Amino acid sequence: MLKISVITPTFNSVATLLSTMKSLLRQSYQNFDYVIVDGGSTDGTQDLIRVWEPRFTNRLRWISEPDKGIYDGMSKGMRLSQGDIVGILNSDDYFTSDDVLARVAEAFESDPTLDVVYGDVHFVQGNSPEVVRYYSSRKFTPESFKNGFMPAHPSVYVRKEVFDRSGGYNLDYKIAADFEWLVRLFCKMKVRARYLDMDFVTMRIGGTSGKNICSRLVILKENVRACRENGISTSVLRVATKYLFKLKELRPSYWKGLGVRALMVR
Repeated sequence: MLKISVITPTFNSVATLLSTMKSLLRQSYQNFDYVIVDGGSTDGTQDLIRVWEPRFTNRLRWISEPDKGIYDGMSKGMRLSQGDIVGILNSDDYFTSDDVLARVAEAFESDPTLDVVYGDVHFVQGNSPEVVRYYSSRKFTPESFKNGFMPAHPSVYVRKEVFDRSGGYNLDYKIAADFEWLVRLFCKMKVRARYLDMDFVTMRIGGTSGKNICSRLVILKENVRACRENGISTSVLRVATKYLFKLKELRPSYWKGLGVRALMVR
């Protein structure tokens, strides 16, 4: 029976982390390893973890120390993980349904040659259940990278030994280290991957990649850099056109005034 490691990087996440943790405890597949990497929070995040730690019956391990940002936290968590399969669940996100890990385990167990599985995610505003944007990875192919598209990172689960061979996240990237890592997986390592037609994670609008115009310019430049460093020809203009395609992902609630950030989050 495969063990799945779920990694949650945190920093001052006391307002949202509980829903993240509860969604993991509700999973029907309970053979998981949970690693929380806290960047030295000062808002009570650590106290929350201590209170809920017993609920995980020795399946939760955590550390708290200064880090170099979210990708450093992810990398630390991956190194600490003990599972056969690893994936990320950010501290302001939560599993959309109770069978996500079960479906992931089923996919890997049914095909020992499979390296990666991925699926869809959706976005909400704060604690509202109303969907603002639905991000489907259904049409993704490795060619999609040159247009700035990638599989939804919070839906990506990979064999631990494949993650280790990949070298992990490149911390030289400020915002798009997940994009660059996925480019390496699909275009350099030629991983064998499968799309699962399901909504993995509910994501709250916000985060590093959707803060402001400057952040989005950094994303565009880093997307182009990631492609070029991995042998893919593209341009900033070509990558920028992805925001036009994202209009199709927006739901009616977006037009009710929930904000442009749902569109701009990559």
